[in-house]
Amino acid sequence: MRTLKLKVKPGSRDESLIEQPDGTWLARVKAPPVDGKANAAVIALVAAHFGLRKAQVSIRSGASGRMKLVQLEE
Repeated sequence: MRTLKLKVKPGSRDESLIEQPDGTWLARVKAPPVDGKANAAVIALVAAHFGLRKAQVSIRSGASGRMKLVQLEE
């Protein structure tokens, strides 16, 4: 099991997941932060990046904020 600290930028032009020098990750998603759409996009982006199923990725904390702790079940 692995936990990532993410800073999410919803409403971006492109979708990307980039590791920052301080060890956190920057997740850019196109989805707006409405009705959990950005959270769903973050889960899909992280799962695709690490080659996991979406069910193996969960948001542990920060579901309503920009800073999130995301847990990966490998």
